[in-house]
Amino acid sequence: MSPHTFHTLPSLRRAVRGICEAHRLPSHNGARLLLSVARMATAALDAGGPVRLEAVERTAPGGQTLLAVTLHAGPTAASPSPADLPLPGRTTPEGTVAWHLPLTEGEGPPPSAVPPAPRGAAPARTREVAAAEAYEAEIAALESDLAVALSRAETLSTELHRLKDELAETNSGVLALYVQLEERDEQLRRAHGQILRELEDALRPPPIAVDGMELAVHYAPADTDAPTGGDFYDWLLLPDGTVHITVVDALGHGVRSTRSALNVTHAVRTLALEGHPLESIVARTHDILAPFDPDIMATVLLARIHPGTGALRLANGSHPPALVVRADGSADYLEVRGRGIGFPLPGSESVLADTLHEGDLLMLYTDGLTESRRDPIEGEARLVKTAQAHAGRPVREIPGAVAEDMHTVILHPDDTLALAVRRTQIPQARRPLAGQP
Repeated sequence: MSPHTFHTLPSLRRAVRGICEAHRLPSHNGARLLLSVARMATAALDAGGPVRLEAVERTAPGGQTLLAVTLHAGPTAASPSPADLPLPGRTTPEGTVAWHLPLTEGEGPPPSAVPPAPRGAAPARTREVAAAEAYEAEIAALESDLAVALSRAETLSTELHRLKDELAETNSGVLALYVQLEERDEQLRRAHGQILRELEDALRPPPIAVDGMELAVHYAPADTDAPTGGDFYDWLLLPDGTVHITVVDALGHGVRSTRSALNVTHAVRTLALEGHPLESIVARTHDILAPFDPDIMATVLLARIHPGTGALRLANGSHPPALVVRADGSADYLEVRGRGIGFPLPGSESVLADTLHEGDLLMLYTDGLTESRRDPIEGEARLVKTAQAHAGRPVREIPGAVAEDMHTVILHPDDTLALAVRRTQIPQARRPLAGQP
């Protein structure tokens, strides 16, 4: 569009609208351009001077097509600052204001003809002129409303960006707090587990040293985050020189089952030290504990071994049988019938007597070792093969190695206890040489 001169604001507005339609400017840009041109031209037109408007397409250095709209209005005291317009423009000392708007690819050139500006004096007032002025007044009111709406939209857009920034910061803070809480929770779980492990280790008896016997034990909880359970053991040397071993599996998991197992082991230890017969200890333990803990249920396996002779005696209360692996590689389960503590008619029905010879290995355990796949018979068969495979290792390694092999597949996790006893040669007393005491 070549420069055109305008003497009235309505004709200038029509020309700007024509430019916007010809170049298919987005409505928000076209509305801001129309308001900005009208505001800059109003002061010059009110002062009686004409204004010139020019619109040409230009190519920016980056290859983008721009629409350059230039208004020649001359500087006046009432003219607003171009920077404060709805569409800020660039100004020159001569009063020229220019706007550069980007055009998307595919937009056509401006029309070849733009309604010419009226020249000369305005025609006489007629009905048509009055209607046109009324129409332009309505347009001016709409433009005023549009300016308010655009200002409100800009305010809302700014507020929206601010809220998005605040939300992003809040989300980042919440995520960081969540990560910190997860880390703290993991630390607390580890500390809780460590405390429980230390407490339970403190409650378990230390290994005893007996000539002619080697002992070792392995314990693993069903849940590493709650390492207490109802699988307990006790071993002690009785006044007559025999070794007494107790293996207990109390019903349940956690602290409650630990308390029940401790009560059983303490009661059995007291009865054994008092000299009660092995065959009566399971039933007497039930009689002692049942009045104080009516809900207690526990299986018990008791073993007495004479280190010198290898004499072995077993009593059982609903517990899995002991397994003996002989020095020649053969293996047998030592079955004893009985019912556990808290069961109907508790007690061992009999006492099994056997002998551990030099090199024989005795395995005592809880059902968590053999029932990890929910099939006790299959588990007992696997235990025989596993114990035979590891029988030649040092005793301290056998319980852990057996448990590791048995738990290659775990379908039914449970607390696990494995205890190994091997009969060894008793060192002969060295005779003193002549002249020595």
